[in-house]
Formats: sequence, C-alpha cells, structure tokens
Amino acid sequence: MERREFVASLVAGGCAGMCVDLTLFPLDTIKTRLQSQQGFYKAGGFRGIYAGVPSAAVGSFPSAAAFFVTYEYTKALLGTGGVFALPHVAPVTHMLAASLGEVVACMIRVPTEVVKQRAQASLSSSTYNILLATLREEGVRGLYRGYGSTVLREIPFSLVQFPLWEYLKTLWSSRQGHTLYSWQSAVCGAVAGAVAAFVTTPLDVAKTRIMLAKSVCWQHTEDNLHQRGRFHLPRSL
Repeated sequence: MERREFVASLVAGGCAGMCVDLTLFPLDTIKTRLQSQQGFYKAGGFRGIYAGVPSAAVGSFPSAAAFFVTYEYTKALLGTGGVFALPHVAPVTHMLAASLGEVVACMIRVPTEVVKQRAQASLSSSTYNILLATLREEGVRGLYRGYGSTVLREIPFSLVQFPLWEYLKTLWSSRQGHTLYSWQSAVCGAVAGAVAAFVTTPLDVAKTRIMLAKSVCWQHTEDNLHQRGRFHLPRSL
C-alpha cells in the first residue's frame, strides 16, 4: 500500500466510523438498554440517550481508522500474487482482511465500549466517574472485559458484511458499466450491514451483558450509598 492510500484509508475510515457512531448514538443507547439484563426501563428507558457519548467520541475515530487501514493493507498484500490474487478467491481475501482488521480495532474499541455501555445503562454516573470506578475496582483489565466476546462477535459480522458489500458493489458496477457513485456504495454497505447485524445479534447481546455485568453490581452499591447520603456522583454525561 502506497503512502497516499494509507493516509486515505486512515482519514476516510476514521471519519466514516466517527460520523456513523455519533449520528446513530441514540439508537445504540436504546439497543444497549434493550439488551441489558436489567431491562429496558430500569437501564434508563428513553432518558439520557446521549449518556456515554464522550467515550464513543474518543474511541470512534482511532478504532475505525485502525480497522480500515488494516483491512485495506491486508487486502492489498494478499492480492499482490499467489492464490489470493485469483478473482474467485476474492471473498476469502476480504474475510481474512476484515477479521484481522477487527482484531486490531478491538484493542482500541473495547475499552471505550465498556465505558460507553456502562454509562448508557447507568444514568446516575458520568462517563468520567464510570472510567474511574472501573479502573479502581477492576484495574486496566476491567476496560478489556468482554474483549474475547467482542472479537467473536465482530469477526462473524465482518465475515458477512465485507464480502457481501464487495460482492454487491461488483455486481452493481458490472451491470451499469461504470464505477459506483458514493450513494450506491452506501446502499450496498447498508444492505450488507443489515444482514450481518441480523445474523450476529445473539452474539451482540452476549457481548453487551458481559460488559455490563460488573457495572450492574457497582450500580447497586452506588444506589445504596446514594440512599444513605454518603456520597453523590454528578448526574451528567
């Protein structure tokens, strides 16, 4: 991969990931609360749907950038020669590139995801307080709680999404006889993402509950202390 392509993948991937995460954040909050073992309304319902957004804002760009750089670099590397350069093997190349990209991206994404989801399911604490509480009670390892389950969810997601996205783009492009416009590529991505999300939802539920498990116990302790008037944590983002 040339330097120009590397920078393009880094910036474009990071910006795209950040725009998607921040734009759809309210839906992500609702999804987290629906998947929470507490139940939707106990986890906050429709209140404070931007709880945890600072964590998403911090982690979104670097994790998306890491994924797309790894994805494009791996795809280019495998496609330079050998069996992976053959057209009919392209889906396998895309699967391998996407899987490696998710493993790398999750190193950045998981800590911010843990803090974000705990903030989404705990309206009484700010993102900063949840970060401090996690580090104090679980250490740095607590920020990587659910890393394995996240990878096990993200890899199947990418194995479905990216080969399907590439296939739909190729199919549409060949039928109209020229390269797709941006909106057409976006439509292909939306269809591929919807199919991948449907297939991997059970894994996503498991990931969410693993990340929230410690948070639920901590929230019960916090609520008891609030009732006794021993301390107060700011009720904000």
